[in-house]
Amino acid sequence: MSFINKVSGMQLDILKEIGNIGAGHAATALSVMLDKKVEMNVPDVQVVTFDEMMELAGGAESLAAGIFLRIEGDAPGSMFFMLPIRHAERFIREMIGDSGYSIDSAPPNEIALSALQELGNILSGAYLSSLSDFTNLALYPSVPALSIDMAGAIISFGLIELSQAGDYAIVINTVLNDLDSEDEEIVQGSFFLLPDPESFQTIFKALGVSENG
Repeated sequence: MSFINKVSGMQLDILKEIGNIGAGHAATALSVMLDKKVEMNVPDVQVVTFDEMMELAGGAESLAAGIFLRIEGDAPGSMFFMLPIRHAERFIREMIGDSGYSIDSAPPNEIALSALQELGNILSGAYLSSLSDFTNLALYPSVPALSIDMAGAIISFGLIELSQAGDYAIVINTVLNDLDSEDEEIVQGSFFLLPDPESFQTIFKALGVSENG
C-alpha cells in the first residue's frame, strides 16, 4: 500500500483533531453516566502495522478488556477499543460505586460488564460520528462485543471474522480524567481502527491524501 507513505503529519494532526472532537462528545455523555465532571483527550494518533498494534495493546499475552465492532457504510472496517485490566476495573468501580470490584470476582457481575460495554458504545459512536462529519463519509457501528482475554487472542479473533484485512491500523490513544480529583486518571486505552483495504484509501483521500501523489 504505497500511498501510506504519503500520509503526512498534517493528516495525522487532522485525525488527532477528529479524535479530540469525538472525545469531547464522549466526555459529555460519560459525565452524565458517572455523575461527575470528566475530561477526555487524545494524546496522539498513529498509523501502525499489525505487529506494532499488538505491542501497543500491551503485548500479545497481556490480559486486556477489548471491545470489538464492525463499521459499515462508505468505508467498511473494524474497530477495537483495548484497555488494560486495571483501567477496566477502575472505570467499572467508578460506574457501579464498588471500590472493591475485581474482574476476577465470581460470579461475573453482569451490571459491571454492561457498564464496560456501554463505555465502548459511547466512545466508538462519538469517534465514528466525528470522523463521519469531517470526511462526509457515512459510517455506522455494529453492536460492540466485549471480551476479556489476552490482547493477542482478542485481536486475532476479530481479524479472523474478516474476509479481508489491510496491513495497517489507525491508533487513537485515549485518556479519560476525573476533573473532581487531582491527577485522577480513570481510563487510558487505545482505539484501533482497521479499515478494510479499499476503505483505507477512501478515508485518507477524504483527508487529502492522493493515491497517485
